Amino acid sequence: MSLSELLDDLGLDIAPEAIVRLERLVDELVRWNRRRNLTAIIARDEILEKHLVDSLTLLPFISHTGRLLDIGSGAGFPALPLKITRPDLKIVSVDSVGKKIDFQRHIARSFRLNGFTALHDRIEALVDHPDYGMGFDIVTARALCSLEELLVMARPFLAPEGRLLAMKGPDGDKELAGLDDQLLDAGWSVAVHHLRLPVSGAARCLIEMRFS
Repeated sequence: MSLSELLDDLGLDIAPEAIVRLERLVDELVRWNRRRNLTAIIARDEILEKHLVDSLTLLPFISHTGRLLDIGSGAGFPALPLKITRPDLKIVSVDSVGKKIDFQRHIARSFRLNGFTALHDRIEALVDHPDYGMGFDIVTARALCSLEELLVMARPFLAPEGRLLAMKGPDGDKELAGLDDQLLDAGWSVAVHHLRLPVSGAARCLIEMRFS
């Protein structure tokens, strides 16, 4: 299936010029992966669905403006696809692996992605940074760590009424059920969204949490 067909299956309406850029992003990842081993998924069709389309399932939950922090973004997913499709969104992408940040910076330069910052760092090191603390409308993380750990990581960066979008696999519900009630009582409200990828049918669980 073409990228346009995959996006149609998800009901996503994306501008043709953005689709061209998304295709280029996949091609660049395939090319870099041959030399730098950025992701375990190497087949183009699988990258298209399991990295790119998977990232774009967030679009219905993200506005066109604001600030977004992507924690542990790897080779830039979901950060890069979100920036390409939401160009007015200001995005900071953080990962501790230098070669993955090198790739993100290469894409940002090549595509002239203004308002996109890729940081080679650990998220814990940014907690007291004046540009980042409590400054984000949305924090995202894709299959990064346990939900409990992620809540602790994300909280210092969320603006008032900010949201955490935790991208999980089919066991996301179990993680949520296993959270300490005291953590939820601390002020988090929760919504759960179940999704499936259009080719493999792989189940995804998006846990949306708002701190108030």
